[in-house]
Amino acid sequence: MKTKDGFVLREMCGEYIISGEGLEHINFNKLISLNSTAAFLWNAVAGKEFTVEGMAQMLVDEYGIDMELALKDSAALCRSWMDAGIAE
Repeated sequence: MKTKDGFVLREMCGEYIISGEGLEHINFNKLISLNSTAAFLWNAVAGKEFTVEGMAQMLVDEYGIDMELALKDSAALCRSWMDAGIAE
């Protein structure tokens, strides 16, 4: 899996927002809001190949959570990114 090029994470008024940047995203009229954990993961994987398992390991390493929960949360986040069109 990989994040699509042309999408950037910005912090606006204490909120994390992903938006399309450039002409290729002219029809992308959404702003995707992320919590701080999802923003941490986006920054870690943006522009790189990644897996659900790799993201889960990052959560375990950064936050000390259980691997089972990390896998569940990472899979849900990946699905939401794919549904939003910002990852493939």
